[in-house]
Amino acid sequence: MSWRHEDLLWLLGIVPAAALALIAGWTLRRRASKRFGAEASVRGLLVGRATAFWRSTRAVLLVIGLGLLVLTLAGPQYGSRSRVLHKRGVDVVVVLDFSKSMLARDVRPTRIDRAKAELGRFVQELDGDRVGVVAFAGETIEFPMTVDYAAVDLFLRDLGPYDMPVGGTAIGRALMAAQRLLERSRPTVPRTGATTETSPTETPSRVVILMTDGEDHEGDPLAAADELATAGTRIYTVGIGTRTPEAIPTFSNDGTWTGYLLDDAGNPVTTSLTADNERVLQQVADRTGGKYFRAGRGNVGVDQIRAEMRRMRQEERRMRRVTVHEERYALVLLPAFLLVLLEGLLPEAWIRRRKGVG
Repeated sequence: MSWRHEDLLWLLGIVPAAALALIAGWTLRRRASKRFGAEASVRGLLVGRATAFWRSTRAVLLVIGLGLLVLTLAGPQYGSRSRVLHKRGVDVVVVLDFSKSMLARDVRPTRIDRAKAELGRFVQELDGDRVGVVAFAGETIEFPMTVDYAAVDLFLRDLGPYDMPVGGTAIGRALMAAQRLLERSRPTVPRTGATTETSPTETPSRVVILMTDGEDHEGDPLAAADELATAGTRIYTVGIGTRTPEAIPTFSNDGTWTGYLLDDAGNPVTTSLTADNERVLQQVADRTGGKYFRAGRGNVGVDQIRAEMRRMRQEERRMRRVTVHEERYALVLLPAFLLVLLEGLLPEAWIRRRKGVG
């Protein structure tokens, strides 16, 4: 025998208190009758005869019914059964770099265009997994978790580096935004009455896909990776670009190419996926149990991530056997209700017709 709300068993102290109150009331009533007059004389004035049997019967029924109601509130559980529990799929947050360096053309047609095209294909091939997006440069723009893949694809296609409110690149800030997005959509209500060797909450695995050229102008990506690892989030990183320095093109508001981004000295600003940048992306993935992929000719690592996701999804959908305790409150509630109902229906006195009346 176990209890769902064992902390409510202290309410059983009300039962003896109620019994004492009934006894005290009975005693005070008898004393009041004696003070009013001789007990035999008072009985002669009554239409019915109050007996100790009826009063004691009603008191016992009330006390027992009250005790059973307290046990019902505590939630008695007796016996158990096994059931199969299916875990949910995978929650994915795509963190995509929208800094101006992503306009470089060392990956055709541009880094950002190729990344968005591959991500669009990746999202459309998801099977029931929720997906969200964090677009980042110096600040972040978020798209909430959803299974509306068409809306996610539209968000990615319509957004560009020139739409970002603040320039620069802040990978650490973007990773923390992804974690907040996952936490806001995380179910937190545990399953009642079930025990398992792992967590009792059916929560999906959480994955962050970081796609960037690796240039981080502010923040600490490794510290952010440690926080995500503590929360159980796995990060897959994709480095987009080549080791060869590439000039960053500029465009007008209507999309016309206007030249290249220049520094204060008038020289073209270049970008490349350096060895240091790749080392940081590798460490970010390693600290969370993920993997690092380098975008090569004709791909940006999405196919490899899809294969990793497929294996993870299969693991998450494996059946797990859990023990569910049987709820037995109904077996206690029914007699409690009947006893309290019967107590209210029983009379306090034996009603009889008085002789000589009429």
